Amino acid sequence: MRRPLVAAAVRQTRKAFWSVAALSAVTNVLMLTGPLFMMQVYDRVLASRSIPTLVALSLLAIGLYIFLGTLEVIRSRILTQIGQKIEEQLGTPTFDAVMMLPLRMSKKEAISQPVRDLEQVRQFMSGPGPIAICDLPWLPLYLAILFLFHPYLGWLTIAGALILIVLTLSSEAVLREPMRRLALLAGTRNEFMEAGRRNAEALHAMGMRSAYAAKWYQANAEYVSEQRRTSDATSTFSTVSKIFRLGLQSAVLALGAWLAIYQLASPGAMIAASILTSRALAPIEQAIGQWRGFVNARQARSRLGQLLEKFRDDGPRMPLPSPQRSFSISNLTVVAPGMHLPIVHDVSFDLVAGQGVGIIGPSGSGKSTLARAIVGIWPPARGTIRLDGAEIDQWDSEALGTSIGYLPQDVELFDGTIAENISRFREAAKADAIIEAARLAGVHDLILSMPDGYDTRIGAGGAILSAGQRQRVGLARALYGKPFLIVLDEPNASLDTDGETALTNAIASIRQQGSIVIVIAHRPNALAAVDHVLVLAHGGMVAFGPRDEVLRKTTIRAVSEKT
Repeated sequence: MRRPLVAAAVRQTRKAFWSVAALSAVTNVLMLTGPLFMMQVYDRVLASRSIPTLVALSLLAIGLYIFLGTLEVIRSRILTQIGQKIEEQLGTPTFDAVMMLPLRMSKKEAISQPVRDLEQVRQFMSGPGPIAICDLPWLPLYLAILFLFHPYLGWLTIAGALILIVLTLSSEAVLREPMRRLALLAGTRNEFMEAGRRNAEALHAMGMRSAYAAKWYQANAEYVSEQRRTSDATSTFSTVSKIFRLGLQSAVLALGAWLAIYQLASPGAMIAASILTSRALAPIEQAIGQWRGFVNARQARSRLGQLLEKFRDDGPRMPLPSPQRSFSISNLTVVAPGMHLPIVHDVSFDLVAGQGVGIIGPSGSGKSTLARAIVGIWPPARGTIRLDGAEIDQWDSEALGTSIGYLPQDVELFDGTIAENISRFREAAKADAIIEAARLAGVHDLILSMPDGYDTRIGAGGAILSAGQRQRVGLARALYGKPFLIVLDEPNASLDTDGETALTNAIASIRQQGSIVIVIAHRPNALAAVDHVLVLAHGGMVAFGPRDEVLRKTTIRAVSEKT
C-alpha cells in the first residue's frame, strides 16, 4: 500500500526533526546558564566579594552563551532545510493538482488553494512551532530544579503550567471552527478577485464594475468580520497567557523572597527560581502564540493531503507507440465535473487516418463537451474513447499530448515568445517544425511582420495580439509536430476571409499527411475540408455520415419542421 504523498514527505524529514530534538535537549540544558549564573553571583560572589570568582563565572557564562547561540543557529538552519525538503517533495504534485483542479472539480470546489496550503505547511515546519514542541518535554527538568530549591516553588510552577495548558486546549476548541471558516471565506474572496481580473474588459464595457464590486465587498466583509473575530479570540488567549505568565513569575519571586526571609531558600535561589519559571513556561506560551499557525498548518495539511491523493498519478504506464491508424468512440456519456446530469450521452462513431469530421448542432447541444472528452480533459462517465484500439487513459497524458492538437473555443496563449507558444514551450523545439506549423496555419507572414518575428513576446494571454491573431497562433500550436488527432473547437470564430481560407487549406493538408481532424463549427465554411459530419442535439447523436449526405438530410429536416 502506497503511503500518502504528504505523509511520505513529512516522514522523509523525520531524521532532521530528531536532530532538532537532540539540539533542543542540549540548548535547554544550556538555558540553565542564566539562572545558575545569577544564583552563583548572589550566593557566592556577593558573599565573598571575590573578583576572580566573578571573572571566572563570567567567562564561563560567555562561553556557554556562545555555544548556545551556535546551536540555535544550527537548529534554525535545519528547520529551514526541512521546509525546503517539504517544498521539493510536494511542489511538483501540488502544481499538478492546481492544473487538474478546473478539469476534475466543479468551479465551486476548484477555489481550493493547494499552493497556499503547501506554503502554510512549509512555513510552520520551518518556523518556531516545532521548536516549541521540542522544548515542551524539558519542562520537567526545570520543575525538578525548582523542587530542589523548595517544593513550594515547584508546586506553584506546576499549577501555573496546568492553567496555561488549559488555556491552550481551550484555544484549540474555540478556534478550530473559526479557522476553518476563515480559510473558506479567504478562498471565496480570492476567487471573486481573480474572476474580476480575468473579465475586467467585460465589467468595464458593460458598466458592471459597481455591481460586481458590491458582490466582492460582501464576500470581503464576511472575510474581514470572521478574521476580526478570529484575531480577537487569538489575541485574547495570547494576552491572557502572557499576563498570567508575568504574574506567575512575580508570584514565584514573591514566594522566593518569603522563603529567603525565613531562611528556607537562599536569595540566589529566589532570583534563579523566577528566571527558571519564566523559562519553564515559555514553551507553553510560545505554543499558545503559535496555535493559530499550528491549526492553519494542520488544516492545510489535511486539505492538501486529500487533494493530492485525489489527483495522484497511479504511476508510470506501459509506453505505447504513438497512434497512427484509427480513432473510435463507443456509447460515450460525459458529465461535467461536480455535476450529475450528462451533457453528452450515447455517442458512437469511428474514423481512420486521413478522415475529418465536422460536429454541428445548436448551442448547448454538447459539442464543446464532446471535444473536451475526446482530448482527455473530461473523463467519460460511460463508454470508451480509443486510439488504435487502446483506451485514451492507457497513455500517459504527457506522452499522448504530442499526438494531439487542440484549439479550444477560448484561445489562451502564455507570456513568452510566439515561437515558444507554437512549440508548446518544449525546450528541444526545432525551428523548422515551428515554421512549418505556422505556415500550415497561415500565420507565418504575419509573424514575420512583427518587430521581433518569432521572438516577439506577446504578454500574458497574448495581450499584444488581436482575437483573430491569437486564434491563428493557437491553430499553429495545435498543428505543431503534426499530431495524429486534431480537435478544433470553433476554429473560424474570429477569422476573416483570408484566415478561413488558410484554415481550410490547413485541414486539407494535415488530413493528407494522415491526421484525423475533428472540427466543431457553427459556420459551414469550417466544414469545407472534412468528409464526415456528426449532428448533435440535446447531447445526443442525431446523425453521422458523409458530409454532403448528412447536410442535405439536415437541411430537409429543418425545412420540414418549419413548415
